[in-house]
Amino acid sequence: MSENSARSVTVERTSTGHFVATNARGGTISFGTGSDSEFTPVELLLAALGGCTAVDVDLATSRHAEPTSFSVEVSGNKINDELGNRLTDLAVTFTVTFPDGEGADRARTILPRAVKTSHDRLCTVSRTVETGTPVTATIEDA
Repeated sequence: MSENSARSVTVERTSTGHFVATNARGGTISFGTGSDSEFTPVELLLAALGGCTAVDVDLATSRHAEPTSFSVEVSGNKINDELGNRLTDLAVTFTVTFPDGEGADRARTILPRAVKTSHDRLCTVSRTVETGTPVTATIEDA
């Protein structure tokens, strides 16, 4: 594993049911249990799926034309079965429009390939979810 491959965030409790995640660059995002408007961890997972692939697709298409609209809806069903709590039927749906023009025509043409390539090879989040990766949980001595 190279030095550049490591990724991490730190999650700290701010109050009952409320947390802040901080990345290595100092960025923060607050989340909670869903008792208010804060994102829940499940919603953050959905946002990560959509955000990861949105970045890939935006980079591929916007070099040809600036989109007039660009949104990604991510949905799934939260279930509890013999495997425990989990999401099923995850779906990522792009709605992207471009203005008229040659660059925009090129962007429209490569959009399907960009979405497919992101899903099949580039988006670390969706690739991790689809291929499955063991998660370990430990307790460090304080």
